[in-house]
Amino acid sequence: MFGRLFGLGGASATAVDYDETRRALEKGECALIDVREPGEFAAGHVAGSKNMPLSRFDPTKLPADRRVILICLSGARSATAVRQAHAAGRGDVAHYSGGVAGWRRNGGALSR
Repeated sequence: MFGRLFGLGGASATAVDYDETRRALEKGECALIDVREPGEFAAGHVAGSKNMPLSRFDPTKLPADRRVILICLSGARSATAVRQAHAAGRGDVAHYSGGVAGWRRNGGALSR
């Protein structure tokens, strides 16, 4: 699943869908990093995600022990952050392009 998505560097290789993200989280195969601002994160986030706001995003501080999936509200900020991570040499970083809004549309629960 992730072999074709990570480490390829191209724009099409950086996005993962709901089912891929959900399965990876359930299996503990990834770290989910929410790049929204702290107030947005506090209002509702995917359980198990960690907050690293794009306004202070530092790709060198991403977890190094597993693959990383970035998420935001709709996919724009996480796409920006994934480009920054790739530029910093982290080819194992992708983003959930549906964002938190898409997570909810797909039936995913949010935590507060």
